[in-house]
Amino acid sequence: MEKMITVFIPFGNRSEIEKTIKRLNTNSLVKEIFVVSSEKVQNNFSNAKVIISDSFKSSRTVELIAEHSQTKFIMIIQNDKAIDPGKFSIERFIQVAESTSAGMVYSDSYEKEKSVLQIHPVIDYQPGSLRDDFDFGEVIFFSTDAIKESAKRITEHYKFAGFYDLRLKVSQKYPLVRIPEYLYTVEAVEDVGSEEKHFSYVDPKNREVQVEMEKAVTQHLKDINAFLKSPFKEIEFDKAEKFEFEASVIIPVRNRVKTIGDAIDSVLKQKPKFKFNLIIVDNHSTDGTTELIKQKAKNTDLLIHVIPDRKDLGIGGCWNEAVHNPKCGRFALQLDSDDIYSDEKTIQTIVDTFHTEKCAMVVGSYKLTDIELNEIPPGLIDHKEWTPDNGPNNALRINGLGAPRAFYTPVLREIKIPNVSYGEDYGVGITISRYYKIGRIYHAVYLCRRWEGNSDAKLDIVKMNNNNIYKDRLRTFELLARIDKQKL
Repeated sequence: MEKMITVFIPFGNRSEIEKTIKRLNTNSLVKEIFVVSSEKVQNNFSNAKVIISDSFKSSRTVELIAEHSQTKFIMIIQNDKAIDPGKFSIERFIQVAESTSAGMVYSDSYEKEKSVLQIHPVIDYQPGSLRDDFDFGEVIFFSTDAIKESAKRITEHYKFAGFYDLRLKVSQKYPLVRIPEYLYTVEAVEDVGSEEKHFSYVDPKNREVQVEMEKAVTQHLKDINAFLKSPFKEIEFDKAEKFEFEASVIIPVRNRVKTIGDAIDSVLKQKPKFKFNLIIVDNHSTDGTTELIKQKAKNTDLLIHVIPDRKDLGIGGCWNEAVHNPKCGRFALQLDSDDIYSDEKTIQTIVDTFHTEKCAMVVGSYKLTDIELNEIPPGLIDHKEWTPDNGPNNALRINGLGAPRAFYTPVLREIKIPNVSYGEDYGVGITISRYYKIGRIYHAVYLCRRWEGNSDAKLDIVKMNNNNIYKDRLRTFELLARIDKQKL
């Protein structure tokens, strides 16, 4: 039988790597196995060769993989955990790769810890799947021709973004295909806390990585004619329509009796130099939230309590109710029902930024705290990866724009907000960024409280996958719109 596969594994835990090598070598389709190390390895592996590269996921490694592969297919194992291929799984990878002419194939898998198997499904790749943290699993199967062709087009050598750049380049020429079958098992899975995963892309220690990832996605957008050039459209507010109120804080809420009072109080403490109000869209709460809001409203004319007629509204639909309310101000400012503004100047700071930047949207920075307002890691989330010139392009790589978000109401009324309860703010934000300037505030004006009642707390993998599918779809919509915009 023809030997069709060359395998590449990162050096690390020797005993785990030895298990993987031994298992792969029992398959007659495997020709060679290479362990990639950043330095010379003592006591070389008996059934694998060692090659030296600066970093496993660097551009140099991609070039070495292309150079050392003489087979039709390449298997890349992304870490040093032991991999146990399922029966005929390698044959299945080859079968799908050949029948689809894919440049890259990946699959669902199992995770095994303490003899217990857990499923690890992944999701289908689409044009908008531009996140550098897209989960392909631990085993990726490539057409050698796809890697060699992509390696020839490397113009920027990355230490960290080489594999990311590779799959973007492969996607320009070939399909990326998921096999919705559990084809292998990853052993000894190490758990990483959900908060660490969720905010890792804004961790300062990862800044060097983020710079490289931004360069890679920017070049990709240029390659596919989806790159947006500055300057972006500015708004002349002195020539715009008149509003009774300069700003409205908007809180959509359902069943947050434990936290909505604090959110309301943080708004009522605001001391801007202009008229503002608070519009709460109470989405048919049943836990006492409605009664609490009514009680608060008795003591102030600033609070407008809206209970929609419709019962099919998500968070985005509630936002639409508020934005299209005739009492909505010139600027619509976000506040989640379990968060608070950091001080009495937040509204003024945000509105001042609109006027200074002449922008259609402002994104602030926030501090992570527990329910008692004690700061928790990683603390300040300032999204400094957003730059005035390239922010709208890099926005298609990251999974969120930051908080709090605020919008110029006429633009928001025109675009509308998707009637969903996840990703609605990101979707409208990337749409606005296609045309308009977005202003940024890099100091904390908002306290984001993490507690067991958060809507994104302790999500299982199926829910996380559904969320990622939706945001990838939003990116796909926006990507296609940007490509179409360049044709004009």
